[in-house]
Amino acid sequence: MDTLETRELRYFMAVAEELHFGRAAERLGMAQPPLSRAIQQLERRLGVSLLKRNRRGVSLTGAGEVLLHEGRAALDATTAAARRTRRAGGTDTPGGPRHRLVLAVKAGASHDLLHKLLDAYAAEPEAAEIEVLPSGTCEQEDMLRDGRADVALMHAPFNSLAGFDSEELMTEGQIAILPAGHPLAAHKTLSLADVGDIHDLPLARWSRHGIYPPGPGPEIHDQTQLAQLIALGRTVAVFPDSARAWLWAEHTAVPLTDAPLVVTHIAWPAHSRSVALAGLIRTATRL
Repeated sequence: MDTLETRELRYFMAVAEELHFGRAAERLGMAQPPLSRAIQQLERRLGVSLLKRNRRGVSLTGAGEVLLHEGRAALDATTAAARRTRRAGGTDTPGGPRHRLVLAVKAGASHDLLHKLLDAYAAEPEAAEIEVLPSGTCEQEDMLRDGRADVALMHAPFNSLAGFDSEELMTEGQIAILPAGHPLAAHKTLSLADVGDIHDLPLARWSRHGIYPPGPGPEIHDQTQLAQLIALGRTVAVFPDSARAWLWAEHTAVPLTDAPLVVTHIAWPAHSRSVALAGLIRTATRL
């Protein structure tokens, strides 16, 4: 049997992520016995063992690891299809709503570029409605894969462009954003080593795919929180140079001499056939 039902995948994913049938059943809102039977039936249909079961708990087999990885991608694809179909609904009806594209952007980055892109595209005939969706670090990738976004501004080397089509839009350096009264704020330039080892000003930590890197700096949830903590002298952050657009009077930006260049790309799912999206990409490449 070479086909899988989305229900089966959701059941397996819950068990594979929780590694506990009881917690997985609770997460799915069902009783444990039918969940166990469903997983056993899936294993029989596929002809492989997906889970190792013993007194210590549950773990994944090699085949289970493969299905966990492939299953996530498959469920993201079905969710994306549903979301993008709903957004397109009614656009073929005379007098219906305009096509709508959701553009994911990292909060605080590429302000000027985003303004230019939106203004230039709005002037195009038959331009779609653009909904700008701010996101955290690396969230743009997941938003494109699961259909929350149709297109995204992404930043190499921080974002992975694997599996997407993309076009380069601009390249810029990076800056350290410090409290205006800190001694290092008076420097004309700094190095990554300078900002990575400030005893009284630990680097802010952003979540990457739901995981915060280790370190003494505060865990950052959004740009407003970060701006306030920098202004209060509690942290320092490293951003692309275009982040100067959102700085407060209590902040100072100092160029970093050895930070890698940041390349902003406009990226979209490789399989997209959206005419509205193609128009937005053409506009972006002409900027």
